[in-house]
Amino acid sequence: MPQVCICPKEAAQLTGTKYSTAKALLQRIRAEFGKPPRAYVSVREFCHYTHLSEEEVSKALNKSYSIA
Repeated sequence: MPQVCICPKEAAQLTGTKYSTAKALLQRIRAEFGKPPRAYVSVREFCHYTHLSEEEVSKALNKSYSIA
């Protein structure tokens, strides 16, 4: 099943930043979309904000959780 939400650890891996920087990024995304603190950030929202390809992000997220 494809992943729908992004957590700070994954945001850090995708952007190549530290965990604390990724947390701040997700906070800015929540603010941009008018979401309350601690609300989930979807892959679509993350990609819209960061201008990353939704397809590539989904592949990267699902690759890290796939069973070899």
